[in-house]
Amino acid sequence: MHPGLVRTAQQALSFSRQIHHPCRRSPLTCLSSAARHDIQAVAMTSTSTDFKEYLFGPWKIDSDEVFTTSQHCFAFVNLKPVVPGHVLVSPKRVVARFAELDSAEVADLWCLVQRVGSAIEPYFGAQSLTLAIQDGPCAGQTVPHVHVHILPRRAGDFERNDEVYDAIDAASKDAASAHKGEHLDLDKERSVRTPAEMAAEAAQLRTLFN
Repeated sequence: MHPGLVRTAQQALSFSRQIHHPCRRSPLTCLSSAARHDIQAVAMTSTSTDFKEYLFGPWKIDSDEVFTTSQHCFAFVNLKPVVPGHVLVSPKRVVARFAELDSAEVADLWCLVQRVGSAIEPYFGAQSLTLAIQDGPCAGQTVPHVHVHILPRRAGDFERNDEVYDAIDAASKDAASAHKGEHLDLDKERSVRTPAEMAAEAAQLRTLFN
């Protein structure tokens, strides 16, 4: 697809969020049907088979654990979820820090986070979302690859709301250790999951985006 067409889509989507359109229609409707089709092909998800190999830092993510993708990013289930429905979104290109992403990747990342969050919140019976990035080791990042945590939230799921960030930090450390094959002493409620369990959840979530 021509880069200019992608820029046109991004500009149109940005414009639609900044003003109240008198006809309450997206500016995309002003484009030709062929142009809209190409733009929507970029914005909408594709199947988990459109990308030959998914990497999460130094580790390979099985395509069975990926439930939706976009042009530059992919969404996958979590090895050690903090709450039911805790998933991750990463760029396909492996970069450690958020500042290393180019503008197209940044826009695509957050568009996919928005789509995934909007789908999984009602699916898991939640009323809110926590969206979090641990950008760098001092912020708790244990995998050197940009990733956004998406957590469906329910009232009372943590005694104190800010405890969720400690839980994300602890789960990230445990998941990184599990990827390395290190022994973990895990609590029963938040154990590292098997590949079969992760593939089963991804298959369920995939139905939300097909």
